[in-house]
Amino acid sequence: MRASTALVLLAVTVLAAGCSGSSEGPAVPTVGAARTFDLQGFAPGSSASSRTFDLSFTIRQPSGKPLTAYRRGAGPHTGVHLILVRSDLGAIAHYHPPIGADGKVEERVTVPTDGRYRLVVDAYPNLAGPLRNFQLFHWIDVGGDAPAQPTPAFKADQVVDGYRFHVLGRPALHAIQAATLSMKVTDPSGKPVQFTPWFGALAHAIFFRSGTLSYFHSHVCGANAPACASTTGPSAVTGTTSGPGRLDVGVLLPLPGTWRLFLQTKVGDKVLTAPFTLKVAP
Repeated sequence: MRASTALVLLAVTVLAAGCSGSSEGPAVPTVGAARTFDLQGFAPGSSASSRTFDLSFTIRQPSGKPLTAYRRGAGPHTGVHLILVRSDLGAIAHYHPPIGADGKVEERVTVPTDGRYRLVVDAYPNLAGPLRNFQLFHWIDVGGDAPAQPTPAFKADQVVDGYRFHVLGRPALHAIQAATLSMKVTDPSGKPVQFTPWFGALAHAIFFRSGTLSYFHSHVCGANAPACASTTGPSAVTGTTSGPGRLDVGVLLPLPGTWRLFLQTKVGDKVLTAPFTLKVAP
């Protein structure tokens, strides 16, 4: 009995010695940061002197090795999308760059104006497991200072290079609720346009939230293009077209607030970007 008691007391003594404290509190083992995907070797760094510049980087995997395996194919959910958005949501640029065998991404990009831009690297890796795609971000100051512009109110009509984009009806959007924005697109003579596939879709709908720059991207798909659909969790958000000049844009935004939609489509050899301001209710 005494021997048992002695063992218990010895154990308590050892535990007490191991838990000695100080005025700074108990000692806590240091745990390193979790390894994640990140951008490595980014150029041009945090600034660019002109609106046209060479951009390059490699995506590093949690293992420390460069990511070299990307999804391939005809649909837009492949490779890497590069989207540069001005911090006040006044302008964007959108590229699908080539990827080297070593995983290095290189592209000469041009942004429309000077200003502070957030780069979204939307990557589609070809890896085992449920990971479909992910986004990485980087800030770049381009050229000189550019005063921020207020986000304009909703306007149903936008004219870009003589092409008219007209939203049918007043959008009634709510966070986490799928919806459709229907619109007509006509050329400078007033005729419905014929859309040309661009980066695997007839149109790209790129959404950014004012303030947080939260991001969502969906597509308008042509006939027999199942790889074009955008998936958010269990929901597929797919835009469609019912004929020349008609776009039905799928929307599923995660947060309420003011959002800016940049609708991009190609007509002939011309890429058009029509911006719309949208209010999203809770």
